[in-house]
Amino acid sequence: MAPNMFGSSATLYLETSHQEKSATEKASNQTLQSQKSSTQSKYKWRIVWRNVIAFVYLHLAAVYGIYLSFTAIKLQTTMWAIFLAIFGGMGITAGAHRLWAHRTYKAKWPMRFMLMIMQTIAFQNHIYEWVRDHRVHHKFTDSDADPHNAKRGFFFSHIGWLLLRKHPDVLRKGATVDMTDLERDPIVLWQKKLYIILVPLFCFILPVWVPCYFWNETLYYSWYSTLFRYAFSLNGTWLVNSAAHIWGYKPYDKNIGPTENKSVAIIAFGEGWHNYHHVFPWDYKAAEFGDYNMNITTALIDFCGRLGLAYDMKTVPVDVIKRRAKRTGDGTRYGGNEDSQSHGDHHNHEDMKWGWGDVDMKPEEIQEVHIINKSD
Repeated sequence: MAPNMFGSSATLYLETSHQEKSATEKASNQTLQSQKSSTQSKYKWRIVWRNVIAFVYLHLAAVYGIYLSFTAIKLQTTMWAIFLAIFGGMGITAGAHRLWAHRTYKAKWPMRFMLMIMQTIAFQNHIYEWVRDHRVHHKFTDSDADPHNAKRGFFFSHIGWLLLRKHPDVLRKGATVDMTDLERDPIVLWQKKLYIILVPLFCFILPVWVPCYFWNETLYYSWYSTLFRYAFSLNGTWLVNSAAHIWGYKPYDKNIGPTENKSVAIIAFGEGWHNYHHVFPWDYKAAEFGDYNMNITTALIDFCGRLGLAYDMKTVPVDVIKRRAKRTGDGTRYGGNEDSQSHGDHHNHEDMKWGWGDVDMKPEEIQEVHIINKSD
């Protein structure tokens, strides 16, 4: 890892973590009634220049890494970078996202430990912080309390949210989201405690060292190949926050921002079926269909299920999906009501849930869930 690039915090989201943590703790004693639209008028952009510099360097280096991949870098090194991009990406999709953030299934400790290492390779903040931000995103989608509010435009929801201090609503309302399940997970806490050591080791040092040691790649080429892999992985994840909240269809609920985006689903290993995912965030497939061609994360979880490592995999019956689609969808999947083709901006954040275990889940929603590989 380049120490000057990331500073002493060992995360790309650099100066925000410690300050936001203290602000969140203070906010936890406040009620939701204290935040109204007045905060929006007082909110001013505060640029985090260290993040700006780091991301500019990363993306310029990634472009150079692409050029070198076609002109100088060995094929083995490029294949190694692709493998790590997929390996680390699945740590985000199957691990941080579907396992820890939404609790769509359970995993035994060997699988949880491996997913933690894979998620560390992806370097998108430690699991606890990733989950906290993601649960807030689901609970307050496309509002000021959403860390990457898509209503502020593609650039902001894609990368701009990491270049600015968070909106006060993110901190205030984020303090109301339950995180006690992660506070009881020793693997999550171990990663959080040692993250400053684990990130440089698994995201940069080992990925750079392997090509140099095993097939005599130069340090220079291996470094730029690693930065290309890292930037590609980040942007693949960010597309779920940006493109899949702007472009696509809304078969299940036309009144919310998230969409079904096939291109994002391919790039992000099955995470682009986003309208469905926000309507049923407790489904381990994060989609209505289990097609492995466009949802390889589901394939990984199913494979681990057959090995006995994954269990209590939650999904939603087809009849429940159809009823919801016909009632609130845009008509592109199952048809709908007479206003089904209306794509008006009627976002409703009063009935949003972050996943399985949200206190606002209705009894009928819990009863409707079908559980695969149910534990005794």
